[in-house]
Amino acid sequence: MSKIIIIIPCYNEEGNIKELLEEIKNTSKNTTDIWQPVVINDCSTDNTSVEASNFKGTIVLNLPVNLGIGSAVQTGLLFAKKNNADYAIKLDGDGQHNPEEINSLITPLAEKKADISIGSRFIEKNNGYRSSFLRRIGIKIIEFVCRILIKERITDPTSGFRAYNKKAIEFMCENYPSFDYPEPEELVLSAKNDIKLIEIPVKMRERKRGKSSITFYNSFYYMLKVILAMVITALRKV
Repeated sequence: MSKIIIIIPCYNEEGNIKELLEEIKNTSKNTTDIWQPVVINDCSTDNTSVEASNFKGTIVLNLPVNLGIGSAVQTGLLFAKKNNADYAIKLDGDGQHNPEEINSLITPLAEKKADISIGSRFIEKNNGYRSSFLRRIGIKIIEFVCRILIKERITDPTSGFRAYNKKAIEFMCENYPSFDYPEPEELVLSAKNDIKLIEIPVKMRERKRGKSSITFYNSFYYMLKVILAMVITALRKV
């Protein structure tokens, strides 16, 4: 029996969080592992914290100010370490990641094949929602840069659906990127520090309610920002 902390970073997800927590609860009934959902409320301006707190069995950590996704995830990883979790799962609070695929991400870690597993929507064709055309172009560019920097192909470098074993939790507690969109930078950081990566095919879903923080107008800015962060991470010592 493994203890799994499910890290759910949230900012203004009152329309999605309750349904996601219900899915996690129902899915956990089909496993012998202990699943503990932990919502990291990144100073939302809506009722995300209230909706999550009212769901029995959920731990809610309310950040005092809006710190961004990187710091929110790091908070969850610190919680996982403090509570001696065997694995940590990170999934978005918007409902795009299906809790039924959590075990698929855990399996390669349990089999000692990797330290971090990444849910990819691009390994298999017709794997659900794949985002807009422009965002897919951006992902392809980031994939190309990532491949140059780590000498390994990661088809979905921006995927936020990931699993971590104890080794990865320990390392990322101290070193997780405090960046707006840290996932690609995390890959470079992992490759530099002997954190083994593996991709697992998963199906993504389209956001049901609310809107993404990445818009048409800021997508190119964030892509350049992500690439710069990846290069800087590749060049620094840690």
